Amino acid sequence: MEFFTEISIWLLIGLFVLGAATFTLSTISGGGGAMMQIPILNFLIGTSQTAPVINLGAFISRPARIALFWKYINWKVFWYFVPSAMIGALIAAWFFSEAKIYWIQIVVGLFLISTFLQYRFGKKERSFTVHLWYFIPLGFIISIIGTFTGGMGPILNPFLMNVGIDKEELVATKAAQSFFLGLSQVSGYTFFGLLSKELWIYGIVLGLGASLGNYFGKRILKKMSKLSFRRWVIAIMVLSGFVILIKAVAEMV
Repeated sequence: MEFFTEISIWLLIGLFVLGAATFTLSTISGGGGAMMQIPILNFLIGTSQTAPVINLGAFISRPARIALFWKYINWKVFWYFVPSAMIGALIAAWFFSEAKIYWIQIVVGLFLISTFLQYRFGKKERSFTVHLWYFIPLGFIISIIGTFTGGMGPILNPFLMNVGIDKEELVATKAAQSFFLGLSQVSGYTFFGLLSKELWIYGIVLGLGASLGNYFGKRILKKMSKLSFRRWVIAIMVLSGFVILIKAVAEMV
């Protein structure tokens, strides 16, 4: 009991609200909830603890999102993506404390920012050709970077959109993929001793808030047009790109 009294109730309330707000926005913009949490959690709990807490919170919230969007999951894309993503996440957790991926983050950040021009802010439905097999290497690469940084959901959006997946189907497919990716991430963090009791509590509270955000987000998403959805997706991708760039530069300095 003494352990729990050492944790600020206001911090827990803040984490719950943060999870609810970011995952409401994440649902209507095709992802990016974890990415939006990074700068706030860096300030609240420290940069070294942010990635495990974010990935744990996101993992806890996934069953709620999957249940809400189950009928929209694209299983073909799911099976191309998940096996390599789980392998990548386990490898990344092993090297978590040693690896430096600044240059990869910079490339990813610039790519996300460029989607504003690629899609002409939502006017174009597709910007480049994507084949299903692309999701095999994508799963491996995205899972590695996401395990280190705490969030890489937006980087997958251009590829899903360019294979013809949109709106509820995009949210549903990413949720199913992310659940198994998160299973590997959290297992890796736990096995290598990167999740303390305190971080488990932070992640659980963040995840419960995110689960509530999924419900609110679905209600809003149902009323949105495809054009509005694409514009929200692009806006969050560009914002996430700037967050990644700033984070990478700050770590390099």
